[in-house]
Amino acid sequence: MATILDGKATADALKEDLKLRIKKLKRPPTLSIIYVGTDSASAVYARNQVKTSKEVGISAKLQHFDKISDLQLFRFISNDLKSEDAIIIQLPLPINMNVERILTAIRPDQDVDGLHYNNIGRRLLGYEDVFWPSTPLGCIEILDHYNIEIEGKHAVVVGRSNSVGRPLATLLEKRNATVTQCHSRSNPLSRYTLLADILVTAIGRAKMVTSDMVKDGVIVIDIGMNRDENGKLCGDVDFENVKEKCSYITPVPGGIGPMTVVELFNNTILASERKQAND
Repeated sequence: MATILDGKATADALKEDLKLRIKKLKRPPTLSIIYVGTDSASAVYARNQVKTSKEVGISAKLQHFDKISDLQLFRFISNDLKSEDAIIIQLPLPINMNVERILTAIRPDQDVDGLHYNNIGRRLLGYEDVFWPSTPLGCIEILDHYNIEIEGKHAVVVGRSNSVGRPLATLLEKRNATVTQCHSRSNPLSRYTLLADILVTAIGRAKMVTSDMVKDGVIVIDIGMNRDENGKLCGDVDFENVKEKCSYITPVPGGIGPMTVVELFNNTILASERKQAND
């Protein structure tokens, strides 16, 4: 039977350290969360981020627009939010908006999601003083919290987005794992997942990974957020069946989700620490 990697309990423990760091600052860190559109799930998530960040001690604001043009949003970020320590944009944006252009309005030192091309490029060049996306950081953090060795393991990452799959593959490689990166068109996917000591899924397909696709003793990190046939929240992994073969596994919900939020707070505090050090 697998050990459940409890993201909520881990995140709660880490929040206490974050509160101590905030107390050492001259002022609370500031964070603006930009949300465009009317999607109810995104609205709830954004409001929860604001609420939870305030509980830690971060001064957070939700900047919501039902409709706004690319140019208007670009100018709002560049001008109205230039004094903020940290800014994130709730993705996805409406389909008619140019995400790449809007992201460049956020200065690299404010980009706590790590999606500005400057941060992406500097990560690829091996620079350490850049922001990494919160979800990959949360995956590494929960492995460390449970004292799971990464070095020497074969890690298979299913997903190749700039916000999750690619940076996570890099972080695992930096920790001396041997990394195989797959995606939705890796065929058959089981050819690779069966070789994994650490399997990370971030592909957005409900219960796609089944028990016959993993080996005994595998460590599973499930980043997927989907709805099953009954409308219940679930991951990319068929949790109930796969857990019988795992040594460790994250649940959905309650696994990487809380870790992503706490790593966003960590990046926000780091941005504020750097800025206040230069004030």
